[in-house]
Formats: sequence, structure tokens, C-alpha cells
Amino acid sequence: MARKIAVLLDDLVNEQEFIYPYYRLREAGFESVSVAAEKRVYKGKNGVPFAPDAVIGDVIAGEFDGVIVPGGYAPDNLRRNKAMVAFVHDLCSKGKVVAMICHGGWVGISAGIVKGRKLTSTVAIRDDMTNAGVVWVDQAVAVDANLVTSRSPADLPDFMREVLKFLAVTA
Repeated sequence: MARKIAVLLDDLVNEQEFIYPYYRLREAGFESVSVAAEKRVYKGKNGVPFAPDAVIGDVIAGEFDGVIVPGGYAPDNLRRNKAMVAFVHDLCSKGKVVAMICHGGWVGISAGIVKGRKLTSTVAIRDDMTNAGVVWVDQAVAVDANLVTSRSPADLPDFMREVLKFLAVTA
């Protein structure tokens, strides 16, 4: 049975940051599951439609080996959903990989998992990250224990290489 990784979904997700991890995980033999607040069609920043595989009310964090939080402006919606925030917090507290790219750090802030950690994000939320207690670095990927973070779509190869490396070690 393939190990399951959630890829969070909401309107205005950055399509590259959603699609690349979703299919890269499948290529590596994982079951990637897009998880959204409700069963409906979501539109990315550029209008690409996505239908989720599951809704947050039907998933159990203990059945997943990690979560990817793509950027765009979707994290602004995701962080307002208590079940999404609890899901991310639960996975982090269990030592599972929590990978956030671009604006994805907003979800980590709301989940209370970033304080004191060495992370990166898009520069647009650098102040949010540092105000939440992050030691912010400007680099393609930052790994701090089970948190993997990157800045933008240009960093996706480095981002996913580190996510997959973490998953291989915890197999």
C-alpha cells in the first residue's frame, strides 16, 4: 500500500506549486491526495480548475505521512479553516513532513509550528514569518527537522528533492 501525502487545495492556488508536487509524489510511488474544504471545483491563480480527491472533514491525519502546502493565495483561505490548520499541526506534532512553499508558510504560522525554526518563504510574507518567530533565510530550500520550505516555483526541484529525501529516511 502506497504511503499517502496530502496536497492542500483552495482557490487561487499557484498551479505549478500544486501540480508539480502532486504528480512528483505519484511518480515516486506515493499516493498523493488533494484535500480541500469542500467537494467543488477550485480555480488556481491562472484559472486552471481542480477538483479535490478528498475533503478535510473526511480525512484523518494519522493516515498520512505528510502534507504539502502550495502557495499562491490559497494559503490565506486554508489558514482560516480550523480543520486544515489542525490537520497540519497534527502531522507536524507526529514528526511527519510538512512542506510549505511560497505563501504556504501562512498555514504553518496559523498552525503554531514555525516559531524558532529556520525556514524560507516568498519574500512577500517574510515579515509575517519573522513576526511569528521564524529564523528566515533567503535560499531555495530550507529544512528544519520535519519542515521543508521553499520560496517560489523556481525552487520546486530543490523543494521536492528534500521532501522525497525526508520521506525516504522515514520509510
